[in-house]
Amino acid sequence: MALRGSCLCGGVQFELTGEFEPRSYCHCTSCKRLSGGVGTANGRVRSDSVRITAGRELLRTYQPAEGTAKTFCSACGSNLFGGGWPESEFASVRLPTRHIFTRSVAAWETIPDDGLEREDG
Repeated sequence: MALRGSCLCGGVQFELTGEFEPRSYCHCTSCKRLSGGVGTANGRVRSDSVRITAGRELLRTYQPAEGTAKTFCSACGSNLFGGGWPESEFASVRLPTRHIFTRSVAAWETIPDDGLEREDG
């Protein structure tokens, strides 16, 4: 069964048909800036299992100097795919099971006591 998702404005719609792999919260500087918050919560799926069903023309990709490419909706700015999608073997989507790069947690930030595994790097 496919999972369906969209950007905030609904202009880009997609289906994920693959199995999700290891999930994590990323607290790296790039993910903090991208999310405007404490980081991103990510799941991993094979890039070839992502099917855009509407709004492909709205997709834009940004390649930061460090890290992997981020793909977003040019209309509403929603971050849709990370990990270098679609050129990379795997893409990231937002589904957590652990916190990573916790050494980069801001002094004002409190990681919730959610029972998820934590990794410094």
